[in-house]
Amino acid sequence: MLTLVRNEFAKLATVRGTWLLVAVQQAVIVAGVSGLAVAAGAPTAIPLVAHAGVASAILTLVLGITAVAGEYRHRTITDTYLATPRRGRVVVAKLVAYTIAGVGLGVISAGNGLLTTGAWLASDGTRLDLTDASMWRVVAGIVALNAAYAAIGVSLGALVRNITGTVVVALTWIALVETTVANLLGDLGRWLPNRAGMALNAMPAAGAMLPQWTGGLVLAGYAAVFVVAALAITVRRDVT
Repeated sequence: MLTLVRNEFAKLATVRGTWLLVAVQQAVIVAGVSGLAVAAGAPTAIPLVAHAGVASAILTLVLGITAVAGEYRHRTITDTYLATPRRGRVVVAKLVAYTIAGVGLGVISAGNGLLTTGAWLASDGTRLDLTDASMWRVVAGIVALNAAYAAIGVSLGALVRNITGTVVVALTWIALVETTVANLLGDLGRWLPNRAGMALNAMPAAGAMLPQWTGGLVLAGYAAVFVVAALAITVRRDVT
């Protein structure tokens, strides 16, 4: 298993698309935090840093999707399964590697969010208070959110297998479908996956949100359901 996980890290490090996505992710964070700071007029720290978590997690989700769906697109999945006939071990290795990568991306994104926020606060004559415990809860939420979205992304890629279709479905759910469903459900909309992720990230939003720890548990539950489904279906379904 350790060899499989190392192989996944090697793939991540040697594929140019990974580094391009990370570069785009960090650029999006800078642009998003900056746009929010300009719109706010008198920016405050926590909403700006929390925005970095939302911006980064979506692209971490896309990275996770490529773990399996990308192999189907490039037709390397057959060789992967021939080298390791126990498909469940392959998917678990990808889940481990990409979840760890999600943690790393969460740390980088949180650091970027702090630096960008600090720069905008300094331009407004204030300072970023790094002794504020609430700030570090936001940072922890960003890291956890990226880890969870990476695992969900791997699972979705294994379930759908078509990389374009999976990305479109995932982003449509986040940007459109869940917002509509949440509005229809009212208070129950807090328990939907992306809303739970926003709560984990401590992202301010219209309407009531779950407490941060509850949002984290709910999102972990969704991730577990996707993981179990991906493992169960992958070992039974034909490769082609």
